[in-house]
Amino acid sequence: MTSTPPADLKYTAEHEWLRAGDPATVGITHVAADALGDVVYLELPAEGASVVAGAVVGEIESTKSVSELYSPVTGTVVAVNQAAVDDPAIVNADPYGDGWLFTVQVEATGALLDADAYAALA
Repeated sequence: MTSTPPADLKYTAEHEWLRAGDPATVGITHVAADALGDVVYLELPAEGASVVAGAVVGEIESTKSVSELYSPVTGTVVAVNQAAVDDPAIVNADPYGDGWLFTVQVEATGALLDADAYAALA
């Protein structure tokens, strides 16, 4: 697992990442996963749900705390990572890969940072 944010992703100040695509993929950063500790439960938006950039779309529960999950984009949820819901430890093990959270058909993006700006913030 790398703590350097991948350059091909965009980031929010709340530690979510966005991989551009059709649909786009959303997850949480290594910084967030590390700060949370062992992730034990994910509450993610349902397939077909509308999400709004900057709005709360779910929760991530760890052995330390419960944190809100924010959407980096506005659009419609296309898919949810059921493997991560079933085994939330995947989020800690591979936050930028198998630990992705959901995909969105993007209508608009929120305020996003590139990897350098996120690294400076984190």
